[in-house]
Amino acid sequence: MDGTYLAQLLLSKNYKVFGTFRRASTPNFWRIMSLGLEDKISLVPMDLTDSNSIINALRISQPTEVYNMAASSYVADSFECPLANLDITGSAVMRLLDAIHTIDPHIKFYQSSSSEMYGNNGAPPMNEESPMNPISPYGVAKLSAHHIVNMYRKAYSIHAVSGICFNHEAPLRGLDFVTRKISNAVAKIKLGLCDNLTLGNLDAIRDWGWAPEYVNGIYFMMQQDEPDDYVLATNYGASVREFAIEAMSRAGIDEKVLKQDKRYRRPIDIDKLTGDYTKAYSVLDWEPEYNYFDVAKMMVDADLQRWKDWQDGKMFPWDAYLYPNEAKVLRRCK
Repeated sequence: MDGTYLAQLLLSKNYKVFGTFRRASTPNFWRIMSLGLEDKISLVPMDLTDSNSIINALRISQPTEVYNMAASSYVADSFECPLANLDITGSAVMRLLDAIHTIDPHIKFYQSSSSEMYGNNGAPPMNEESPMNPISPYGVAKLSAHHIVNMYRKAYSIHAVSGICFNHEAPLRGLDFVTRKISNAVAKIKLGLCDNLTLGNLDAIRDWGWAPEYVNGIYFMMQQDEPDDYVLATNYGASVREFAIEAMSRAGIDEKVLKQDKRYRRPIDIDKLTGDYTKAYSVLDWEPEYNYFDVAKMMVDADLQRWKDWQDGKMFPWDAYLYPNEAKVLRRCK
């Protein structure tokens, strides 16, 4: 999601954009296709677990800026595959930075850090100096990468930036994530395609922002003379339940369709994650325009339109119609 919105932004600024992708049995380019970017981006195959592959991608693209949005980013699944998550989300960042140090240490590097690094530290809202105590394999891997960026910045004077982004959402979000799961289910319920919306922890509070605004902040970070860490957030928290209620209200759906199932709960979860974007505002002149209720409405509107278009037999790039019923997916329960 972020990479696609960022590519759109960079292209508008006359960048030549290279997008790396991992070879897979099923192509997954629906996001760039949905924004009409498939003919504007040069694609380079790359495997984050292979240093030679990374070096080859750098030699092909010869970049001045590298933005790393790649991760195994579905937090719940990180409990199922913790070692793979650590390798892809954490160790790969050292491979990337080591390749940059080898090929061209003047390349600027952006690392997409995460609010999941804070864990349950008991001190929201969090800023760049708040203590970090991750409680998921994903959070641990992200914190490892965060420290790696700081080390390469200090040891080798690489222009390495970390953006500590709190939850940011948009219609290009994958269906594994709770906001898109909500908007997609609400759209289907509205159109009579399913009966209910089933979620796990309804009480978790998150700082929900609008992804296209966050990539603007990311771009601003990379244009500073000195590399640093910045929190991007809205300074406002809302629970999963509140987000779902806002989405259902947008579609005119009764809240009785909202159900809970312990199978969708993580083994351990963060109670509350809210951020403080004061530094980003003062240094980058960045602040968000949209809040969680705006995000919920825009995502529901987008998924409603997709399902209506699908019912009308239109062909367009998207993901929802390919997904199996989540009730058939067996997960480790709390």
